[in-house]
Amino acid sequence: MASKKELERQEKAAEKLRIEKERTESLKIYEHRYEHLGFICGIDEVGRGPLAGPVVAGAVILPADSQILYLNDSKKLSAKKREMLYDVIMEEAVAVGIGYVGPARIDEINILQATYEAMREAVSKLKVQPSILLNDAVTIPQVTIPQVPIIKGDAKSVSIAAASIVAKVTRDRLMVEYDSMMPQYMFASNKGYGSAAHIAALKEYGPCPIHRRTFIKNFVGDQ
Repeated sequence: MASKKELERQEKAAEKLRIEKERTESLKIYEHRYEHLGFICGIDEVGRGPLAGPVVAGAVILPADSQILYLNDSKKLSAKKREMLYDVIMEEAVAVGIGYVGPARIDEINILQATYEAMREAVSKLKVQPSILLNDAVTIPQVTIPQVPIIKGDAKSVSIAAASIVAKVTRDRLMVEYDSMMPQYMFASNKGYGSAAHIAALKEYGPCPIHRRTFIKNFVGDQ
């Protein structure tokens, strides 16, 4: 027979699970609103702010009866939780598309246009055609599929949250690979963002091929 302490622990765990299920269900408001249309695709991006590396967009279509818990804005999750959820999403999603736009293209067309381009690429890579796109805050130009821009959508929609996690994990893994090739910039820890150590390395070693020239002028001039 379980001890009183063990029973209390089980009750607390059950209560936490109940609360999480309620929270997750509250993030399906938009999915329920548009479920009569067919496949719903969440879209989000990561990497608009870094000094180096690509901007990456994720497009995710979850099953209508998805029971994945703990989905949230990727920035609110630990790296370990994001990695765990990434694997679950990739296994259970109806379709996942990922779009990349690299530093040279970002410099050429600016970061906003590059973000749109990455999002269009992510949608184009889906193996099924969505009926509607739920986007984190933006309306993507040159897309014929109906779109719903949702402010802070990665914290309000399970589909956008899933896209946020896929994009974040994909980009973080890529930056870790770049770190192995160019360890002086510490990309594994800063992910290309302008940390003090990254900026110091930039000034000492100059830019590398994945730095965004339009983002680093204040630090290195027009090298």
